[in-house]
Amino acid sequence: MKVIFTRDFLALILSVAVVGLGTGATLPLTALALTQAGYGTDVVGLLSAAQAGGGLVVVPLAGWVATRFGGREVIVGAVLVVAFATALMQLTANLWLWALLRVLCGAALMLLFTIGEAWVNQLADDASRGRVIAIYATNFTLFQMSGPVLVSQIEGYTHWRFLVCGAIFLLALPMLATIRSTPRAAGDEHAAHGSWRHVLPQMPALVIGTGFFALFDTLALSLLPLLAMSHGITSEVAVLFASALLLGDTTMQFPIGWLADRLGRERVHIGCGVMVIALLPLVPWAITSPWLRWPLLYVLGAAAGAIYTLSLVACGERFRGVALVSASSLVGASWSAASFGGPLVAGALMKGVGNDALIGVLLFAALAFLGAVWWEKRRAPIRAIG
Repeated sequence: MKVIFTRDFLALILSVAVVGLGTGATLPLTALALTQAGYGTDVVGLLSAAQAGGGLVVVPLAGWVATRFGGREVIVGAVLVVAFATALMQLTANLWLWALLRVLCGAALMLLFTIGEAWVNQLADDASRGRVIAIYATNFTLFQMSGPVLVSQIEGYTHWRFLVCGAIFLLALPMLATIRSTPRAAGDEHAAHGSWRHVLPQMPALVIGTGFFALFDTLALSLLPLLAMSHGITSEVAVLFASALLLGDTTMQFPIGWLADRLGRERVHIGCGVMVIALLPLVPWAITSPWLRWPLLYVLGAAAGAIYTLSLVACGERFRGVALVSASSLVGASWSAASFGGPLVAGALMKGVGNDALIGVLLFAALAFLGAVWWEKRRAPIRAIG
């Protein structure tokens, strides 16, 4: 069992990492290609929204699809759809076709990540779940961060750059073929309890926690540099703020996962939420001090990232089979919705109130997460379902 776990786990996370590399390259390449073609940020935003919309549409169907066709088959199919949809963007410049292709990519990626995360949770046991999910999340993040580097190397080859990105996704298929076990999609006896309507009331804190980190991640990459520059920081230094946050997120997930396995997931989850709320108000004050800003941003990124990682861990603790797939799809839907709508709200508030409103938006989301945790604790204990 130990050997099967090691081989299957490594093959699965490496295949998902390849998908992360392809995704991390395709998104900025799409924006770059549109900009080079003379389109504005409004069109870039609409194409991004099309992909997020494709993911949201498929959420109610994820559990049924996994049960009907099997986890491995769905993941392989999703990889093929994303690969060919990305490659087809090389063959047309029609925006309506591009939008349709991004919708297909969003739907396929939602299924892939939903089933992949559920599969990783099934491969882990409760004693090691925190570390296992942390390895999965760290590995994916590292490869996704490499995507823009790849774009910088191929963006000048306008006649085949999307074909390259599409081919990257196909590299996941040989690794998927080496996996000997398959995700248990649950039988019909669990179907009534596995729908997203039954699962959602059991996981409000996990949905909100995921939404918080999606918001945090998106705003750190897009609007945090503007906040820094409003406090007198040069643009060259301001763009590094997101890197400091991502460095903390990437390097500290395994230690935090180990701590969760030792002290209890819920206790560490709450502790990370409290740390985020304590550190966020200090950001505008610490921005101008090089001795304070980098350590603060590093710790803040680690704590914020752990809220998401431990939300995935909690899904594995609470749900089984098709219910776990539905829970993972809700986590993905929360990510898509927050990363799409969050920047619109934060950008409007920063324009109307001031750039420090960014901190207020993130603080409100973090408080909502702790409020949902408190509400869950007041209810009857949640037992594993599905």
